[in-house]
Amino acid sequence: MDEPGEKATVTILLLGDPGCGKSTFLSRLKSPKASPPGETKEPLQLLHDSNQPFVYDIRFSKKSFRLEFYDTANPNQHWTSLQPDVVLLAFDISNRATLDGLKGWRNDITRYFQSGAGERIPVMMIGLKRDLREENESIIYPQESYRIAQELHCDRYAECSAVTGELVAETFEDIAKVAAMTTTAQGGQSAGGCTIL
Repeated sequence: MDEPGEKATVTILLLGDPGCGKSTFLSRLKSPKASPPGETKEPLQLLHDSNQPFVYDIRFSKKSFRLEFYDTANPNQHWTSLQPDVVLLAFDISNRATLDGLKGWRNDITRYFQSGAGERIPVMMIGLKRDLREENESIIYPQESYRIAQELHCDRYAECSAVTGELVAETFEDIAKVAAMTTTAQGGQSAGGCTIL
């Protein structure tokens, strides 16, 4: 437990199929602002897996927090050996297979982190690559993602585009809300349901 006045450290594990955009998302968190329409954004400086955890110091609700993000590709530690405070389930909005894969990841969360009766860990679902959503027969609308987030017993759902920066700041703020709640006596998981942003 952190001493009064110190930054509370929250460990966040980011799970999702390879190629769904996790690394780009974490890289964008370093500069979450969206580009003005028509303006070319400088290329992202991608984070390297060997640099994990990816640390973000933030101030939220008049308190300072240190968020330590771990991606499933961490070469130094298998993700099942972590003890996360929050888990993010990520999928690629333009790839239905990555959405279908979330059920397996959710089962893994239960298996590795919620083994005891009453053990609960906050889980947030995030849709990545929002800029690639196209009108076709396999389109994933936000309503469908929200429904699946509810079925998977996630506390929140948000979506964004790391490439354009669209909704990244809002998604990061929502992650910060969930992270901040884990430092309270009530914990971070809600009594039920899912909040969509």
